[in-house]
Formats: sequence, structure tokens, C-alpha cells
Amino acid sequence: MPVLVASDLDRTLIYSSAALALTMPDARAPRLLCVEVHEAKPLSYLTETAAQLLTELGDAAVFVPTTTRTRKQYQRISLPGPPPAYAVCANGGHLLVDGVTDADWHARVQARLAAACAPLAEVHDHLARTADPAWLRKHRVAEGLFTYLVVERELLPEEWVKELAAWAQGRGWAVSLQGRKLYAVPRPLTKSAAVREVARRTGADLTLAAGDSLLDADLLLAADRGWRPGHGELADTGWTAPGITALPERGVLAGERILREFLKSARQG
Repeated sequence: MPVLVASDLDRTLIYSSAALALTMPDARAPRLLCVEVHEAKPLSYLTETAAQLLTELGDAAVFVPTTTRTRKQYQRISLPGPPPAYAVCANGGHLLVDGVTDADWHARVQARLAAACAPLAEVHDHLARTADPAWLRKHRVAEGLFTYLVVERELLPEEWVKELAAWAQGRGWAVSLQGRKLYAVPRPLTKSAAVREVARRTGADLTLAAGDSLLDADLLLAADRGWRPGHGELADTGWTAPGITALPERGVLAGERILREFLKSARQG
């Protein structure tokens, strides 16, 4: 039976230059491989060792990139190893099969959201009214499913985030702050639901997962084994659960460690 490996990407496997956390002396820094270019500029990296591990993982398991990125943002990434047959984008709103959206899955997600939570327009308008231009840089809607802000993190009031989270919870939405992005996402829009669908289609009887943010918690809870790095929302809040390993590594070296754990567990079955 195949092993399914579902992993978040940003700040879990791949890292922007600001998130690398290269705290060692320069001469001991790991060699990096750029895996994403945006507007002619390098954007995301992993270590060369991680690249080799990911290539090996593609031969040992069904690897499923599982991201909150839109499809367009995901398709900018060029990961080493065989192209994934499945990918989860928009936090579970789109299931890609050989790079193409599964229309039936997307329709089922839309129906579930319409029945279970406040409409996107209401949440989008609330953010537009309450966000302060002093720290707001961009306001975006992603795939017609959720909304997010790009903010100046050091200027963002913690109390405003807490008030937003409480307001959103009463409407069936969740709030997640990841780096300079603040997400508002419908609670029924989950990575775990899409990954369960991939497990059903592939016949996988063991699911491994990794992630760093509150939007990854449902994915980790749904897996048989999971890992979180020593940075991110989950680490900051001390989040843990049975079957979840909290790693001490931070930054790009955490991504390398996660891939080692994936490969070891996949080979053991």
C-alpha cells in the first residue's frame, strides 16, 4: 500500500530569504537551491540536501504539496523530483490532478462553504472597513474562496488580530497570521479534506504530514504521523497533539529535517 506524504510548502519545506534563519557562521551556511522565481527575482529556497531528499521521497511515497497558495502562485514553484500527481491548493479549495483542477471536487467545496459559513463578501468588506492604512499594504481575494491581507507586521496591533479572530469565529471563519500575511479562511475549507480524498484515490493506508501554521493543524491531526518546525504559529502557541513531533530546528534547516523524517517513515512504511 502506498504511503502518502502531505506537506505544507511555505515556511515548512521552502523558505523566502527573510525566513531562512541562517544563524550559523557564513562559512557553515548550507548551499541553497532556488525553487521559485517571481517577477524575475528569486523568491523561495530549500537546501541542496533537502532537494536530494525530496527527489528520493518522490520515489518512496505519494508526495502531495498541500498549500494555501492559489493555483497561480503554486505553479511558480519548481520542486525537485518527479512532478506530483496530486497537489492541494487554496487551502483545499482546489485539488489538482496532473496539474489540472478537479472540477467535481471544487464544486463540492463550494457547496459546503455556501451551507456552513458567512459569505466571502461579508468578511472581505469587514476587513476593508477595519484595516488601518498605516499597516495595510495589500488586500486580496484568493480564488473566490478566502481573503488575506499583506501587512507591515511590526505595526500590526495584536489586539486587532484578536478582535478579528473572535468576529470571524462567530461567522464560521478562521484567522491565521503567517509572516506578513493575515488570512481569513472559511473553517470548512481545509487541507485535510482534500488530502483524505487523495488517500482514498491512491489507496494509501499511511499518511504523513507537516506544517507550521494554524491552517495546518487540521492536516496534522488527520495524519497518522506529523511534524512541525520550531518556528511559526503552531510553535509560537505551543500547539501539539498525539502523533505530532515538535522539531527544534528553525528556518530552512527545519525543512531539511522534515524531509529526513518523511523519507525515514515512508521507507519503514
